[in-house]
Amino acid sequence: MSLKIQPNADKIYETERLIIRPMSLEDKELIFRLYNSPKFIQYIGDRNIKSVEDAANYIKNRFLPQFERLGFGNYLVMTKEGNEKIGGVGIFEREGLDIVDIGYSLLEEFEGKGYAYEAAQKVKSIGMEEFGLAKISAIISKDNLSSQKLIEKLGFVFKKYVTLPGENEELNYYETE
Repeated sequence: MSLKIQPNADKIYETERLIIRPMSLEDKELIFRLYNSPKFIQYIGDRNIKSVEDAANYIKNRFLPQFERLGFGNYLVMTKEGNEKIGGVGIFEREGLDIVDIGYSLLEEFEGKGYAYEAAQKVKSIGMEEFGLAKISAIISKDNLSSQKLIEKLGFVFKKYVTLPGENEELNYYETE
């Protein structure tokens, strides 16, 4: 996979309603809240973040190294109106997948407003246009129907079922065409 490696740690992107920027240590409270929300744990998994300090370490050890290595990763999603931190969207290297995958999660009170689609569409275009990714994948829990609809609306196509290393759950696997 040939990628255009260019550090974009300070790059800020915008959509009609959102500001999207690389996740940083100042987002630790959001990560703590988001990663402990019932839907995140149900559909994405328990990341064992039990304190704001755990969230800061997760950002430092998981998100920042990927940005340094590849130039892209997990982005904060904020509303333009009110500058509220509402969630995250990103393109991730994941053990067990040959193709980087897109993921997103919002605080529950911001779901159902089209924000996840708007943010994921922008990050998908960043990955493909700025970093030359030929394909992006997505893995989704079989019972997360709203996320399956969103990923299909983004142009991803179901390919197969996968189980990631060290996991038990079989997931739906999608790719861009």
